[in-house]
Amino acid sequence: MGKIRAAITGVGAYVPEDVLTNEDLSRMMDTSDEWIMTRIGIKTRHILKGEGKGTSDIAVEAVKQLFEKTNTKPEEVELVICCTVTPDMFFPSTACVICDKLNIRNAFAFDVNAACSGFLYGLSTAAKFIESGRYKKIVLIGAEKMTSIIDYTDRATSPIFGDGAGAVLIEPTTEQVGVLDEELKSDGAGRVHLHMKAGGSARPSTHETIDAREHYVYQEGQPVFKWAVSKMADTAVDVMKRNNLDPNITWFAPHQANLRIIDAVGHRMGIDSSRVMVNIEKYGNTTAATIPLLLWEWESKLKKGDDIIIATFGAGFTWGAIWLKWAY
Repeated sequence: MGKIRAAITGVGAYVPEDVLTNEDLSRMMDTSDEWIMTRIGIKTRHILKGEGKGTSDIAVEAVKQLFEKTNTKPEEVELVICCTVTPDMFFPSTACVICDKLNIRNAFAFDVNAACSGFLYGLSTAAKFIESGRYKKIVLIGAEKMTSIIDYTDRATSPIFGDGAGAVLIEPTTEQVGVLDEELKSDGAGRVHLHMKAGGSARPSTHETIDAREHYVYQEGQPVFKWAVSKMADTAVDVMKRNNLDPNITWFAPHQANLRIIDAVGHRMGIDSSRVMVNIEKYGNTTAATIPLLLWEWESKLKKGDDIIIATFGAGFTWGAIWLKWAY
């Protein structure tokens, strides 16, 4: 029997019906479609509306589609990992809420918070459970309701983010496919540049923190941009060189934060633009959901054995790259 590897065997996704356009934003603040497209590359983003609707509601729809496509029953699932920075509540975990809503009763579940690198960290974690030989069916979710933590008076951050979810089924294989190599990193020194100021145990919610608008994403764009280009490219290039991957036939699935970042990293890697997966114009930055949304949209173009480099960068700072060989 060959080595057990973790393979993605299906992907589902969901974005809310309501769409926020650049024209909508231009009526809310001093911005324009030209300004946003030139600096970020986003045209529209989907937003979840409705009283009491949270990240779990988006995730549930993505998993439902995944179950239908892969003919998976809730009772077959052994582990659910939800990658998110916008949980329904501090506790219980959003993964547990999702399990309840989908009648998943035979699994253990937990959340992963690595910001925009969440799905990458989650994929690495899920792979280890599969490789142990103990687990056979894992549902990995990246889901966010980013609009719940965005200040729509802040021109610097409000055009960037949207809501959405993606989910993949991960199963064991002895073929030479699935997760084959990785390089994951973090540096907490970057935390000062990208965070939420209040709402945690260090600075609990008060009237003062709410009045000061400290419960929204705070980002210093320039240092985040520089770190993202450098670190995503470094780890992606390391993984490619270590495994002698041909940039002419390797797919690149980058985190969708900024089109200029994507272009710069792809250039550093030597990847042709036709091999770079990009959907930021339609969905914006959905944080932990960007990677599964990419895989979902490109699923019909991928064939068994295709090499994919996934690279992300997020708050923490967290970043990394995974070499994945498509399994179906």
